[in-house]
Amino acid sequence: MFFFNKDTVAQDFKSGFFVFLLALPLCLGISIASGCPPVAGIFTAVVGGIIASFLGSSRLTIKGPAAGLIVIVVGAVAELGMGDPITGYKRMLAVGVVAAVVQIIFGLSKAGIVGEIIPKSVVHGMLSAIGVIIIAKQCHLLLGVVPTAKSPLALLGEFPTHILGLNPEVTIIAALTLLLLVFWPKLAPKASKMIPAAILALTASMILGAFFDFDHAHDYQFLNFNYHVDPSLLITLPQSFFGAFAFPDFSVITSFVSIKYIVMLSLVGSIESLLTVNAVDSMDPEKKNSDLNKDLIATGAGNLIAAMIGGLPMISEIVRSRANIDNGAKSAQSNFFHGCLLLVSVALFPSVLHMIPATTLAAMLVFTGFRLASPHEFSHTYKIGMDQFAPFMITFIVTLAIDLLVGVIAGVVAQLLINLYHGLSFTEMFSVKHQSTKGNGQLNIKVFSPIGFTNSYHLKKTLEEQIPENSKIVVDFSESKMVEHSCFQVIETLSKNHDKVLIEVTGLHGHDSASDHHHATKIRRKIA
Repeated sequence: MFFFNKDTVAQDFKSGFFVFLLALPLCLGISIASGCPPVAGIFTAVVGGIIASFLGSSRLTIKGPAAGLIVIVVGAVAELGMGDPITGYKRMLAVGVVAAVVQIIFGLSKAGIVGEIIPKSVVHGMLSAIGVIIIAKQCHLLLGVVPTAKSPLALLGEFPTHILGLNPEVTIIAALTLLLLVFWPKLAPKASKMIPAAILALTASMILGAFFDFDHAHDYQFLNFNYHVDPSLLITLPQSFFGAFAFPDFSVITSFVSIKYIVMLSLVGSIESLLTVNAVDSMDPEKKNSDLNKDLIATGAGNLIAAMIGGLPMISEIVRSRANIDNGAKSAQSNFFHGCLLLVSVALFPSVLHMIPATTLAAMLVFTGFRLASPHEFSHTYKIGMDQFAPFMITFIVTLAIDLLVGVIAGVVAQLLINLYHGLSFTEMFSVKHQSTKGNGQLNIKVFSPIGFTNSYHLKKTLEEQIPENSKIVVDFSESKMVEHSCFQVIETLSKNHDKVLIEVTGLHGHDSASDHHHATKIRRKIA
């Protein structure tokens, strides 16, 4: 919980304003891509900003709807609605209410550790798959074409044939949006900090939409072909913000489909949010660590309120949180101001927001999807080693082919089997056997257990307990059969967060590396 600090209020307002500029189009776009009314994402961001800030939220994270949950929400709306999108939306809200309660229970039961344990290879595989799914579902909107396929792979396969039937005016706006998002920060890095690419693209697209007269249905000719535009190509918001509230429909909340999506929202939403908080803490100039369980409770409480009034699921969102830090945020006040500004903009200026072409928001989501599924992510994971790349690809492929939850489970199982093959035992899966000694002005910690993704957190806690009393810690892995990639990430993060303490790793000369990467998994060679 925060109280207004007059010393930082000016800087926090500035940061909150820039985050608001970034959040506005993303909230609208995520709502539409999720099969929900455009205002639903705004509800979430307003609750995440104005209310979650007072509930113990991580101080520099921004709460709101996220592209990573689009796949789950749009699936829930479609399956629960059975052809009726309004019914599906309201039943999805009921799922959101129950999932929020589960999140609060997670926080109260100290389940924040889940965010530390889940394999990073699986998380990145899941996010990459989500990126591809977002691109598949949004790319047709860039052309002004309505696809017939449903599955992500079928949608991508359909895209080349739809290029011939593109609507030129719609495509021009989408292309301009993508060009500005990609090149504006590179061509004018200083100016882009004052005028974010998203706002420049939004303004340009609104001008073009008015020039093409999207607000009035009419036909036009281009290269002797006839095309049609009408107000359906623009965003429609309710004239009354509070009159747009929607309320959950609990009529099928005990069905298998509802339970499936409750599990998915509560688990994936919690994991994404916790990972974001960890990432934001590592970027915090003051190196302050958040209470993950407290933040999970705050996120769950915010989700509960948002779902009760018609909002999308909320998480701590990494892109907006990074922008918050880059613009000099000092406290949770910036999140609060960003929520207030969103409320004012939608409540007072719905007619202005109605000028936004839907293809612009689709282009922004395609850009976001590409960043999630960047080729760099694949090559980076491959370079770390096959023990990380295999679970990454299994998660990615199974998520695309079957389901997000099934993909995550498959990836976790794959990573666990690899760890067991390399020497991790069931008895040491969630513990670390070690011995600590002091000498020569330093603390020596000798680790006897294999370290995998399931117990690297416990090694982290052991090191954190020793850091306040020591300026140098030497960790000896000579007796450990396996030191997984996740362990090296933990040690590097601790070193960055505690720059006055030297953490040195030794005892790996008898181990083979899974790759040339400095964070690659190390396997102790067998002695003949």
